[in-house]
Amino acid sequence: MTRQDIIDYCLTFSGAYEDYPFADIKDIGIWTVMRHSANKKTFVQIYELHGKLCVNLKCDPIEADFLRKTFTDVNPAYHMNKTH
Repeated sequence: MTRQDIIDYCLTFSGAYEDYPFADIKDIGIWTVMRHSANKKTFVQIYELHGKLCVNLKCDPIEADFLRKTFTDVNPAYHMNKTH
């Protein structure tokens, strides 16, 4: 999947929109943040780290634990709450 594929999928959810809150900060790369229009809360972050496309998804802690145990490429985000 590409960054645009992920953005397009997220935009299929009602009230979702894309945001670029870190556009003015140099040296961090492009971060796409997907938010809910009703409360402006983030539900997905898309960025590149060491040349790899990364996606942070908020999800239920039990589901997150299952996904981490099932897939080796699913890791807790280094800058997010490790439970969610």
